[in-house]
Amino acid sequence: MAPVRNLDHFAREADLLAEAALAAGAAAPVAACPGWTVDDLVRHVAGGDQWARTIVASGSLDAPKRPQLDDELTGEALVASYRAGALALARTLAAADPDAAVWSFFPTDQSVRFWIRRRAQETAVHRVDAQVAAGAVTPIDPAFASDGIDEYLTVFVPRFGPALADLGGSVHLHCTDVEGEWLLVPGPEAATVTREHAKGDVAARGRAEDLLLMLWGRRGSDAADVFGDAALLERFLATIRL
Repeated sequence: MAPVRNLDHFAREADLLAEAALAAGAAAPVAACPGWTVDDLVRHVAGGDQWARTIVASGSLDAPKRPQLDDELTGEALVASYRAGALALARTLAAADPDAAVWSFFPTDQSVRFWIRRRAQETAVHRVDAQVAAGAVTPIDPAFASDGIDEYLTVFVPRFGPALADLGGSVHLHCTDVEGEWLLVPGPEAATVTREHAKGDVAARGRAEDLLLMLWGRRGSDAADVFGDAALLERFLATIRL
């Protein structure tokens, strides 16, 4: 997805997260993050935004420390601070060359483009968390969700390395509402992910939003239509849990 589109999604998702946080209340529990309140969630996302802004603004290929946010901010004051930080990040990202080299935790993409995508996707998943706490969840744009699946499979899954070696088969994911198909094949050192229509030992077909949230542990495998070795899909989801 083009950086400008991801910037648009980032702004929308940040607004939705802030609105949901206010509606839910500071002390509301976050079901997907046991032990967290909505305040904890907002503080986490705000910290990630500030970290990304520091990275992009510095133009450095060295990893900076994650910022420590003021724990005294809570409730409406914290949400207001989060909104201001998200706006500042959006301005920093929009002003930067997407192809400019900066540090990222993904070794094959050390660029501003990586952070534009990452912050948009991170915010989308956590705004769903906030909306679940508030009691009403709005849909994720299908094309944006499909790109999020691609990010998860190509950026995060490789970090599990040999943990996937004994998975016991290949996994095919197939979006039914928008373009997007992937095949994951375990290997001794890392899984191989290809973007293709191919038969896997198990296939999960569903809306891009459902598949994305399934990968992030926000929905179960029952959110998709599963064909083949259902136990394999459950092992895969358990292995890649962040």
